[in-house]
Amino acid sequence: MVRSLATPPLPPFPTPRARTDKPGRYTGRGAELAVVSEMRELKEPATMDKPVLLREHAGGIVTLTLNRPEQFNALSQELLTELEKALAEIAADEDARVVLIAGAGKAFCAGHDLKEMRVRPDLAFQQALFRQCSRMMMALTELPQPVIARVHGIATAAGCQLVAMCDLAVASDNARFAVSGINVGLFCSTPSVALARNIGRKQAMEMLLTGDFIDAQTALARGLVNRVVAEEKLDAEVKKLSDAILSKSPVAVSSGKRLFYRQLELGLAEAYDAASDVIACDMMTEDAREGIDAFIEKRPPEWRGR
Repeated sequence: MVRSLATPPLPPFPTPRARTDKPGRYTGRGAELAVVSEMRELKEPATMDKPVLLREHAGGIVTLTLNRPEQFNALSQELLTELEKALAEIAADEDARVVLIAGAGKAFCAGHDLKEMRVRPDLAFQQALFRQCSRMMMALTELPQPVIARVHGIATAAGCQLVAMCDLAVASDNARFAVSGINVGLFCSTPSVALARNIGRKQAMEMLLTGDFIDAQTALARGLVNRVVAEEKLDAEVKKLSDAILSKSPVAVSSGKRLFYRQLELGLAEAYDAASDVIACDMMTEDAREGIDAFIEKRPPEWRGR
């Protein structure tokens, strides 16, 4: 169920009570349980009439907000389904130029819904769930529009994977990241695919093997996010980045994104062949002709999207 952002204010979000013995690392039953499972002793309000995903479209920007704040926006089967539907619709929407993914409440996303996973322990359900999640993650890369993660609070396990799969990410200075499945007996196998394609191998393996959190500045230094700002400036920084993309040719942006991810999986010679074909075809577009003419004539271009 999806509804616009014109909804009543969300109820106050409870404060996590997990303890730490050293900065940036949860102890006890593990990082993911500390920030998600420990909250289960609190009664969860009824969510039957509350959409798990909010969508807003304004000025060429589509904002998708994960709306399970009481569960730290954990990726339930329902939420994954709604994300898949929304991304498929956005891909066909020519008015959508940029996609933002955000989280309601105090966190971006705490990964998979462990409670839901334990209720259905059979292998068939688990395989279907992770395949569905992988489809949704791949849809972010296949989407013609650039996707920006707006990250605050925690982004753990599949939540960290979600940040890594977005094309760009802007984080608040209080954001923290972890692939913490190892702390509950699960190596974060699917998040490792995205993480290893964003940061160095040894840095990725350290996160995967220890489950330790890294702060926003460390995530920036390692290339997991593009920018880090104070939380009160997060929306302004996201808008600044979005506006920069909106000012460019939509044809070039879409073509460039598709080529970028394709060439990463090719050998060097094949990558150059693919890139040469794409840029030659791009030269045939109206936007390329307009852009070059505008540059020569020293005037702003007027993009036609063709």
